[in-house]
Amino acid sequence: MFKTLDNDNFDAELGQASHVYAVRFWAQWCGPCRVMAPIFNALADDMQGRAQFGEVDLDKSPDLAVRYGVQSIPTVLLFKDGMVIDRLVGAVPKQNLLNFVSQHSA
Repeated sequence: MFKTLDNDNFDAELGQASHVYAVRFWAQWCGPCRVMAPIFNALADDMQGRAQFGEVDLDKSPDLAVRYGVQSIPTVLLFKDGMVIDRLVGAVPKQNLLNFVSQHSA
């Protein structure tokens, strides 16, 4: 399961993270983002207890995109201890996203 993140809860949520945290930056009007949505959601369910998942709608929280240098969407940023440790840009198959998150969640 994933959490909806925005300007109000982003820092608090990541500050409480006990695992690596995957954050998907997306927008409703973005076709590749809509393709990634079910993949991201399924992975969030599959990896419960090993990683945490959240998403930021750029139309509602554009400041977060600027803060983390998100220039194209979809982008998934991986956070550990509140710091960005890796990023994945573009729509990818579920296995690629799983590999991306898994390499940091061991």
